[in-house]
Amino acid sequence: MPTITELLSANLREVFGNRDAVSRRAAIERTYTADVVFADPEGEVTGWDALEAKAAALLEGSPASFAFADAGPVYLGRDTGALAWTFGPEGAPVARGVDVIEVRDGRIATLRTLLA
Repeated sequence: MPTITELLSANLREVFGNRDAVSRRAAIERTYTADVVFADPEGEVTGWDALEAKAAALLEGSPASFAFADAGPVYLGRDTGALAWTFGPEGAPVARGVDVIEVRDGRIATLRTLLA
């Protein structure tokens, strides 16, 4: 079973930072519960397909040079975790945020993205 730290990393790198649709979908099914709830300032969606659509839209709408990077330590609770991140060209991020997850049965059940 993956750790909360591993789940946060998979969320950032293998899903939202992954421009390959096939491997991104495999990571989604491995990392999140089928009924995952994703909330960000734009709203809330539920399920693998909706989460995949959010990740794909974000990546398709940004230049190929944009990437996610960790921006601080991982914060851990018993079944929760948080990770700050940046998004943009290396060394010149255009967006900053924090992902907060709740874990159920070794997978992310809730993902909340807060933007700076």
